[in-house]
Amino acid sequence: MPDHPLDDALREWLPRLRRFALWLTRETSSADDLVQATLERALSRWSSRREDASLRSWLFAILYRQFLDGRRRAQRHAWLLGRLRAEEEPQAPSAEREAMAHSMLQAFGRLSAEQRSLLLWVTVEGLSYQEVAQILDVPIGTVMSRLSRARAALRRLGDGETTIVPLRVLK
Repeated sequence: MPDHPLDDALREWLPRLRRFALWLTRETSSADDLVQATLERALSRWSSRREDASLRSWLFAILYRQFLDGRRRAQRHAWLLGRLRAEEEPQAPSAEREAMAHSMLQAFGRLSAEQRSLLLWVTVEGLSYQEVAQILDVPIGTVMSRLSRARAALRRLGDGETTIVPLRVLK
């Protein structure tokens, strides 16, 4: 079986491609993989190669692009693994956060039942203002103002104020 001229041309550049790949990767196995990927790309794209272009520069350009693409993939992969690993590691809450959460829960418990229910419906259950207005059979503006007062009362109680502003009953 006679050798094809393309095979001879590629074989001529193999040692130089491998030397360049070894210089880039600093590992023998990675350099061999890079040269193999380069040759695969060159053979699959042989028909798109410009005839006036030098085979040497074309092969080295392919090798270098393959190297850069591999580094980008590795960085993306490392970033994703870092994100996954960071989420898996349990983090103990700080003492300050625990104390703040405890004081906010105490403050929430000291709110009136109407204010607690409004806050729970909107923030925990995710109901819209319109849905809460339908539940209470009041206009949506009333829900918004009551919710605003409930949030302000919770902030005041969370900051350490002990007075609770009662709701006004309008007739």
